[in-house]
Amino acid sequence: MNIEARFQLAYSGFALDVDLQLPPRGVTAIFGPSGSGKTTLLRCIAGLEKKCHGRLAVNGEAWQNDKIFLPAHRRDIGYVFQDANLFAHLDVAGNLDFAVKRARDRETHRGTNRDAIIEMLSLGDLLGRRVNRLSGGERQRVAIARALLTSPKLLLMDEPLTSLDRERRREIIPFLERLHRDLDIPILYVSHAHDEVMRLADHLVLMQQGRALASGPLSEISARLDLPMAHDEDASVVIDTTVAAIDREYHLMRLDFAGGCIHAGLREQVIGDRVRVSIQARDVSIALTEATDSSISNRLSTTIVEFAGARHPAQILVRLDIGSLPLLARITRRSRDQLGLEKGQQVWAQIKTVALLD
Repeated sequence: MNIEARFQLAYSGFALDVDLQLPPRGVTAIFGPSGSGKTTLLRCIAGLEKKCHGRLAVNGEAWQNDKIFLPAHRRDIGYVFQDANLFAHLDVAGNLDFAVKRARDRETHRGTNRDAIIEMLSLGDLLGRRVNRLSGGERQRVAIARALLTSPKLLLMDEPLTSLDRERRREIIPFLERLHRDLDIPILYVSHAHDEVMRLADHLVLMQQGRALASGPLSEISARLDLPMAHDEDASVVIDTTVAAIDREYHLMRLDFAGGCIHAGLREQVIGDRVRVSIQARDVSIALTEATDSSISNRLSTTIVEFAGARHPAQILVRLDIGSLPLLARITRRSRDQLGLEKGQQVWAQIKTVALLD
């Protein structure tokens, strides 16, 4: 069953009005600029906005409607804030034990494996440490573990990486990817960071001025030229691939997918692993023929679907399809006219391997 979320909330100068059907598994990213209503929507789902009207049902269980309003403490949610909000008087183990006790007290404990969560988030060496001796990334990992140990039916994450510097963000992203892969509960992840969304999300809700402009699978929404996301400087699409070969001499791996194959930088994967690849529009060029005498080794046969103007008047966005998979390219209008590019035309998309090294 889906998560049904319909809310209306009005403040002076701001109104939230959404009607969403969200998937019951995986990561749903709630994405948009500051002030678009992302956190307000999350607070409504958590039961923290008592003036919020509407309906919320999770797996068929009504948490809010015209007759019911479960308070926050009775909603089976785990909530991870921008600030970890750990108990300073307890060590890491004490913070985790408090969460387990809370779950038992409210009779929602469903056999959450404490040791498994500690292993998943690599907290074993931190259990005896006081929270004031943790780095920002370590604090957020403890906060995530604490939220999971309450045995939630739904995990809410409100920009959990915003307060971290670049190094700490890079440190914690792999743990979030593991949650994405291993957890059976749905995760609603608020962010305004394009790269986080592309790495973590399965489903995307695009927010603007208190409304959901679009909601659907990430691969579809990110490639729509009628939505602002495709016009961002970091506009990109994601492709789910499988590791088919590893070249240790050149530190590369070949990744196969339905539309062909690409080469990317070697990571800690083995043959058969699933790998998500984010390809930015600015890293895609277009050729009329397969250029085998070029340094660009990633060449994909594609079809031009549509064009749209870009933010800079010299540029244009091109939506390409690789079989059933979308791809975006940002090129100059001059290049389009010189090549005579048209809708429906078969062309070659070229992607530098060095753009896929991270």
